[in-house]
Amino acid sequence: MKYLCLVYLDQDHWSACPDSDCAVYAQGLIDSKRLLAGEPLHPVHTATTVRVRNGQVQLYDGPFAETKEQLAGFYLVDAKDLNEAIQIAGGIPPAKHGSIEVRPVRELAVGGGRRPP
Repeated sequence: MKYLCLVYLDQDHWSACPDSDCAVYAQGLIDSKRLLAGEPLHPVHTATTVRVRNGQVQLYDGPFAETKEQLAGFYLVDAKDLNEAIQIAGGIPPAKHGSIEVRPVRELAVGGGRRPP
């Protein structure tokens, strides 16, 4: 089953974890065939939020909501169950400086069927 591990960090800890630490951990997940995708994100001041209201596209600088911790990156993993996904999330290096939200990915039903892999 696919799980998305969302990495959250506050501004003070945004660069606390070196990219090299994350790369080493990601390589271990790749080697075990559990990492499907993963990328760090630029800081939230680079974000643009898009909303459509009454058929009109509205753009806003920054994230949708003001929060202390901000989305810093993600790991999309393949795990046998939530317990394994939590174990993987606990090893993600930025977990020492922020938090990791683990969410199961659901398949998108299109036309009564499942989307192709």
